[in-house]
Amino acid sequence: MQISKCVGIILLWIAGLVFVFAGINNNDPYLVPLRGAGNLLLVATSGAVVLLLVRRGAWRWRAWMGRLLVMLWCLPPLAMLAAHGVFELRRHRVLQTEPLLARSLGQHFIVGYRSFDEVAPLAEKGFIAGIYVTRRNIAGRTADALKAEIASLQAKRSAVGLPPLTVATDQEGGIVSHLAPPLTKLPALASLADLPPDQRNAKAEEFGRIHGRELAWLGVNLNLAPVLDLRPEAKRNRLDFNTLINQRAISDDPAKVGAIARAYIQGLESAGVSATVKHFPGLGRVRADTHHFTADLDTPLGELEATDWRPFRDVLATTGARLMVGHVAVSALDPGRPASHSKAVVDGLIRKTWNYQGVVMTDDLVMGAIYQHDVCTAVVEALNAGVDLLLVAYDGLQFYRLFACATDAAARGGLDATMLHDSETRLRRAMLID
Repeated sequence: MQISKCVGIILLWIAGLVFVFAGINNNDPYLVPLRGAGNLLLVATSGAVVLLLVRRGAWRWRAWMGRLLVMLWCLPPLAMLAAHGVFELRRHRVLQTEPLLARSLGQHFIVGYRSFDEVAPLAEKGFIAGIYVTRRNIAGRTADALKAEIASLQAKRSAVGLPPLTVATDQEGGIVSHLAPPLTKLPALASLADLPPDQRNAKAEEFGRIHGRELAWLGVNLNLAPVLDLRPEAKRNRLDFNTLINQRAISDDPAKVGAIARAYIQGLESAGVSATVKHFPGLGRVRADTHHFTADLDTPLGELEATDWRPFRDVLATTGARLMVGHVAVSALDPGRPASHSKAVVDGLIRKTWNYQGVVMTDDLVMGAIYQHDVCTAVVEALNAGVDLLLVAYDGLQFYRLFACATDAAARGGLDATMLHDSETRLRRAMLID
């Protein structure tokens, strides 16, 4: 057999295995770009390769090898179909949840979406407490279209007696300005750090007013900003692919971070939009990007309280901001367990030591530090730790898997009733304040 033919066959085997893997894992968040047109391309490519192999007489290539190769290329569409079947069964099961349980658990979920038809029933039936809007919801559309969509969802909720939806977005300024355009693109708050105190605070409040006014007009009532992580010493972290905290952090000075953040939040709240400070316990000291990898914060507690955590404590004590807890593990409190579902961090440190009784939410549970591990355990532990809102942002369809985790835990008595009751009280109080 010619060398070129041998190489071609080897490449076909490798590509076939890759396609089968993609089919089996079709529901994985990493394969979101394959959905829709990508899935059609996968099926078409598999069919084309099978046809080509048959026409080239693959059945005659050392009989067993040729036949196995043809069979391999028949598997990707079947694997994808099976994955889709699993998703539909889970979705059907979730949508059949008893209404009282659905509303009880649903008040803890904020979900990103790509399809209005997908998210509308979830909002109307109380399966979710809120939605997360971003670039994908505005791409190719006008701001008025998104505004009308949000208003429609709110009307559906009101018609059945449900509380208003939380409508969240990431509009920090700088590189994280998910609704700009069409909204105003403002610089990052870090651009104000070197101004004299009076000027920077006035400017930060102005930024908050602009964001607040525009977001409120659109129907957004929760901005997942500002960032309170301290700026890392290294200008570039080669292991930070998506967070890019060195470009988003306001400063490496805790006092300066707190002052600018407070002024920004004051401006935001003046327009009726709530703030969510992030990403506690801080990303400035960690190397790994929690979008993909686990990360540990090994710094002593005393040093963290005096530096990284100072802006969080100051801002939470002086504003109505909510708190986003990220997926970094605090080694001194709960080694190996991300803060986002650590009872030692959420209930022990934040609730009891700091006495913060406001709303705590997770960072996106679809991030690799959580989703690629035991995500069901993370969901249950987060609720039992006193986390109020679970964010499912990047791939909203993962909501069905995470909600099923919660209902399964409820069925076996694995959810802490006292924690859920306290969380419901906090959520109701936050609605009244908002």
